[in-house]
Amino acid sequence: MKKAVLDPQGVAVENSLKALGYDQVRSVRVGKYIELTLEAPGREEAAARVEEMSRRLLSNPVIEDFSYTLQEDAV
Repeated sequence: MKKAVLDPQGVAVENSLKALGYDQVRSVRVGKYIELTLEAPGREEAAARVEEMSRRLLSNPVIEDFSYTLQEDAV
């Protein structure tokens, strides 16, 4: 989630952690995690496809930033 967007769930978690005595917590952001498996001829093609899917469907660019990590399956 972009830093400028209010994150009520993150605020609730932050307040709860502080109520439990975790005073060192300064901020909490709650987001989503998506794990995706796909077939591609190479890393560059896989990265391009993931980037496109993320921009077109998997994220809301108005309120969210996204990042991804590519990992090859051990066959």
